[in-house]
Amino acid sequence: MVAVKEKRNIEEGLLKLKNPNDDPDCRITACVIFSTFLTVCGSFSFGVAIGYTSGAEIGMIKDMDLSIAEFSAFGSFCTLGGTFGALLSGKMAIVLGRRGTMWVADILCVIGWLCIAFAKDVLWLNIGRISSGIGIGLISYVVVPVYIAEITPKHVRGTCTFSTQLLQNAGLAMVYFLGNFISWRMMALLGALPCVIQGIGLFFIPESPRWLAKVGADKELENSLLRLRGKDVDISREASEIQVMTKMLESDSKSSFSNLFQRKYRHTLVVGVGLMLIQQFSGSTAVFSYASTIIRKAGFSVAIGSTLLAIFMVPKAMIGVIFVDKWGRRPLLLTSACGMSITCMFIGLAFTLQQKMHLLSEVTPVLTFICVTLYLAAYAIGVGGLPWVIMSEIFPMNMKVTAGSLVTLASWSSSSIVTYAFNFLFEWSTRGTFYIFGAIAGAALVFIWLFVPETKGLSLEEIQTSLIREPDEIYHM
Repeated sequence: MVAVKEKRNIEEGLLKLKNPNDDPDCRITACVIFSTFLTVCGSFSFGVAIGYTSGAEIGMIKDMDLSIAEFSAFGSFCTLGGTFGALLSGKMAIVLGRRGTMWVADILCVIGWLCIAFAKDVLWLNIGRISSGIGIGLISYVVVPVYIAEITPKHVRGTCTFSTQLLQNAGLAMVYFLGNFISWRMMALLGALPCVIQGIGLFFIPESPRWLAKVGADKELENSLLRLRGKDVDISREASEIQVMTKMLESDSKSSFSNLFQRKYRHTLVVGVGLMLIQQFSGSTAVFSYASTIIRKAGFSVAIGSTLLAIFMVPKAMIGVIFVDKWGRRPLLLTSACGMSITCMFIGLAFTLQQKMHLLSEVTPVLTFICVTLYLAAYAIGVGGLPWVIMSEIFPMNMKVTAGSLVTLASWSSSSIVTYAFNFLFEWSTRGTFYIFGAIAGAALVFIWLFVPETKGLSLEEIQTSLIREPDEIYHM
């Protein structure tokens, strides 16, 4: 009876929301900023990997004498490697911790980029692509977004986690722009640089306090929080909340794959997997990876188009970073999916006018480029980064890694399918391809409205307490 009362008191205390700026343990310290910046360096390499095929296509096909099928396979091997990385990430994040897994990922990415840069045949290209893909798969959810969510104060958690999208776009901008001026081999070397920087910097940032609580390292947990919140801050309350919630969840159920499918985790699993399928099957990876192909097919100048996209890439990502903790997750997701659906339909219409009706031949290339740009902007403000933010928040600590691995596996496997199939779909029907993407993005609006919760302004412990007690309470906060 006493234990039940104590648990109720803990839950009620967690649910009492205060102004986060009034909390001394919610200060944004230099350590939090540096740790976040260093962590998202891996996201820069992620962006380079996704956009690499767009910038390297012409030079690589010419220099290595590749067929369309071989180049499509090369492009999809990154996502195939990411699938394997997702399978490995859960166990590695548990055993090695967040920092240890990032080190392994950095090594694999550097090896992969070097194999591509110095490749003499298709075999080494594919080996390098798979290796870098595995490294990116390791960091895509279980490490980078989760680590950032676990170290940052709740009132800026969305902004900090969403910064992964900003750095991904910076990587994309680099390959779109430099692809007009430097060789595909040099771009591969530039892709390895942020991984080297991150690998060195990991020596100087703390481990996740929540992972330390999970492994029972209480002293190290306190030291980590002191570094993150400041030496003069009383971290006893935050440390206690983390320890209590971790122990509560650990005693409730273990982090096994079979337990993931219990009824109480069903909703969060549907949200996580659903958002990832929406993200990929609405065509994002295909558009990022083959932007130059789409622009060329529309009759727009590839050099001008890729340069303009590069200039636009980083500013558009700033929109989500600025508004994620002001507007909330759900409004941005709904706006993003709506924009993606409309722009895809207009791209399909532009290709229809161009190819079937032979109308507006001077206007349709410009219309297609504008719609591709707006599609990427719509993707960036919500569907691009928020699924990773939400997943880092809604899964309980005891299931965070296991569930994250499954959801990331769904993301990378579906991305691999879309990336490989896009060129063949595009040859089959340019307009039909984008009508399909637009329809999927339209269906995403219904899914987001019905299933995705709002988590703005809640600590990770408050989110879990709310989900455990009243799953519907946080939907429209």
